[in-house]
Parts: sequence; C-alpha cells; structure tokens
Amino acid sequence: MVEKAESINRALDAAVSLKDPITIHEAMRYSLLAGGKRVRPVLCVAACQLVRGSESVAVLAACAVKMIHTMSLIHDDLTCMDNDELCRGKPTNHKVFGEDVTVLAGDELFSFAFEHLALSTVGVEPSRIVRAVEELARSIGSEGLVAGQVVDTHSEGLSDVGLDRVPGVQTPPQNCSSS
Repeated sequence: MVEKAESINRALDAAVSLKDPITIHEAMRYSLLAGGKRVRPVLCVAACQLVRGSESVAVLAACAVKMIHTMSLIHDDLTCMDNDELCRGKPTNHKVFGEDVTVLAGDELFSFAFEHLALSTVGVEPSRIVRAVEELARSIGSEGLVAGQVVDTHSEGLSDVGLDRVPGVQTPPQNCSSS
C-alpha cells in the first residue's frame, strides 16, 4: 500500500504543476499533496489489478479520484460548511489562501479531475473512459458526495443521525423475525 501511495503521490505532483494563475495552483497543490494514506486512489489501483488492468493507467485514474476527494475536503473546511481551521495538523486551505482562492482551487480540482481522466488515459478504449467518467460523476452528485455533504450540514446539532437520512441508502428493518 505504501508503494502504491508513493506512486500516486508522484503522479499527483506531476499532474498538478505550478503554472498561471500561480495562486490557484499553489492552493490546489497545498491540499492535494498534504499527505494522507491515499486509501481511495490505492483502492482504485487495486480494483484495476483485480481485473488484470494496467497499474500505470490505473494510477492516472486514481489521481482523478484523489483530486475529487481533495476538492471535497477543502470545500468542507470552508466557513460556510464546517469552518475548520486545521486539516492534518496544518492550517486549512482557506486559512492560508482565503476563501475566494480556496473555492476556485476546489472548483479547478473538480474540473481538472475529469480532464485528467479523459486525457491521461491514452490507449484506453474510449467507451471505458466514458464509463469511468460517468461513474465518477455519479459518485459525486446528489446520490453521492453532494448528498453526504447536505446531510452533514443539515444534521448539525442533531444527536441521533442515522443512515435513513442519507438519500439512496436503505436501512434494514429494526425488528426482523426469522420465518
């Protein structure tokens, strides 16, 4: 796992370079390269390996997954969401770069994730790339990441929040009797 995480870190570093506008790219890199276990991208690579896919191509797709995850983290830390001051022991993106730059850096990570997925997976059958884009988009939308964030913000202060508040999640009946 450590070896795969290091491979993903190198790919992320190469994917998001410092270019104009510098401030946006600095903010993107600040959060994207801040460390962490890289669980989501490593799972992406592992899933590809299970079906005998190319690890080098999977790492590129895994970068897109990490870009989306990072976008969600930096947006979640904003004043209008959780108003966090620290992330992984470092000042949050909006504390370093300001809310305006942070929102735009998150937006660019979101946009660039799809661009990166589409353009970096050279040699992959186009229909497979479209399918990957579709799955990634669905997992982010109103049945995925966005839904979770809505539940998070609307559950503030509530003491008993269950899975029944999450759209699309079906919870098993509480009193099951076997027949």
